[in-house]
Amino acid sequence: MQAHIGICVRLCVYQCWQQAIKIKTMNNTLNFRKEKKHQSLIIFSLTLFILFTISCDQKPQSSGKSGSELINKINAVQQQIMVQGNMSEEEELALSSLCSLISPRDGFDNKYITDGAILFKDVKNAPIYDRCEGLSEEETKKCFNESIVKFIKEEFNSSIVNALDISEPQEVAAFFIIDKNGNLSGMKIRDAEVTIQGEIGRVLKKLPKMKPATQDGINVPVLCSMVVTYGSEIEIELVYIPETPEGVVD
Repeated sequence: MQAHIGICVRLCVYQCWQQAIKIKTMNNTLNFRKEKKHQSLIIFSLTLFILFTISCDQKPQSSGKSGSELINKINAVQQQIMVQGNMSEEEELALSSLCSLISPRDGFDNKYITDGAILFKDVKNAPIYDRCEGLSEEETKKCFNESIVKFIKEEFNSSIVNALDISEPQEVAAFFIIDKNGNLSGMKIRDAEVTIQGEIGRVLKKLPKMKPATQDGINVPVLCSMVVTYGSEIEIELVYIPETPEGVVD
């Protein structure tokens, strides 16, 4: 498996390098030599490399459809950028947000694995957020909820929402796991603008370390879920959202 991943990674690097040469040559031919366009090339090449690496690292699916769909979408992005020769600021922001979601940063490697995780609503002793010590079980959960909501609202960059210029508030469901060490170990954000997904992911990555949840005296990972409403204001509500480990709503 390691050898297979290594070959895939080297292939991805080679493919990204070849594509970068093609795009750069096209830009030179069309006289697109501005520094901003070169930055777009770097962002695109990095994103393509990350996506191909993740695709190679995944276990093969029985049908093979999921991987093919992802590759087709990557190829579509690749072809579109080649045709354009450059990207707009909005496109660059969207691509950067995608990079932030799928690339390991600041020591965080997103592993959304729900196996063994207990739903927040079912865990006996919730994770203990800073300043929530010494409370009853019910009060600890309430304090956790209030602290998470406060943290996300304070950290969320509202200018990203303003840039979308939406007429009505939108909702997005997000899931995150606090592992048995009290750290954020994985997250998943459902359908939303990629810039919103990226911002929610950025904020969640900044969650402080907590005292882990316990069940029968043993530290356990906890699966939390929330609804983020964005529009003129940002509203956060931690609620139970039914979901199977495969990401299918019950």
